[in-house]
Amino acid sequence: MSMASKPYSSPFNKLKFLLGLFLLLISVASAQLSSNFYGTTCPRALATIKSAVNSAVSNEARMGASLLRLHFHDCFVNGCDGSILLDDTANITGEKTAGPNNNSVRGFEVIDTIKSQLENLCPGVVSCADIVAVAARDSVVALGGPSWTVPLGRRDSTTASLSAANSNIPAPTLNLSGLISAFSNKGFTAKELVALSGSHTIGQARCTSFRTRIYNETTIDSTFATSLRANCPSTGGDNNLAPLDTTSPTTFDNAYFKNLQSQKGLLHSDQQLFSGGSTDSQVNAYSSNSASFSTDFANAMVKMGNLSPLTGSSGQIRKNCRRVN
Repeated sequence: MSMASKPYSSPFNKLKFLLGLFLLLISVASAQLSSNFYGTTCPRALATIKSAVNSAVSNEARMGASLLRLHFHDCFVNGCDGSILLDDTANITGEKTAGPNNNSVRGFEVIDTIKSQLENLCPGVVSCADIVAVAARDSVVALGGPSWTVPLGRRDSTTASLSAANSNIPAPTLNLSGLISAFSNKGFTAKELVALSGSHTIGQARCTSFRTRIYNETTIDSTFATSLRANCPSTGGDNNLAPLDTTSPTTFDNAYFKNLQSQKGLLHSDQQLFSGGSTDSQVNAYSSNSASFSTDFANAMVKMGNLSPLTGSSGQIRKNCRRVN
């Protein structure tokens, strides 16, 4: 038998083979997410989540936006690991009291309801992080927006980070450069920043988040500003709400971008996307082409859902989303 016919006879080929085997094992050990992760272990998981989300959103349309935001605020803080759901305990300081979340992030009870239903169906199988990711998608669909396939298999964190929640979640006061940086830090392009900001086609914001804009800024339609001041006084009324999309507040569409063109962005950070800067052209594009917005938004959501998930044997599957097992 000639040397050439023995694939592993040379030390170099043997090394290549072992290296390949090693890399294969590594990739299996750090298996990334897959869309059919619960196909055999909990086949009714997705239908259960969808049904609960549809019920919650039909009961209160705003809940769709709240569940979408919950996923965003989870993923931007040390990855999509369900850390935002943890309550404060003697051992863990959660993220719920961070500036961007306190008296603001909501939808925890909906996640609790879904979790208890899934624990009855398939105990200890479906993670809280995956529930949040799927609920975000189902919320967008329930309000008329695009769908996407959610990769699954995230596991739940055993820790939270109040400091990371305070520093990593983009503030409504940011200028365009700050927004681009905050999203770039998580691997997103400026185009993806604009697409993801389109989530503000649904949901509401508190007066405290847009007061400065409606009283002090000039890049705002004056009639729009005046109408908002009625329910957002210069002092007091911090928690009074206004829709982020004044045109179609409970429909997931591209009206948000048309509002920006008319200087009717509610938040300072919204209007920054259309204020003579580098993202104006993308706002124009989405304003005139809702299909491209839907496609780009869905793709950016999948990318966001892939931020640093815990997989394999990392983390745990919480039995109660509010506390570590």
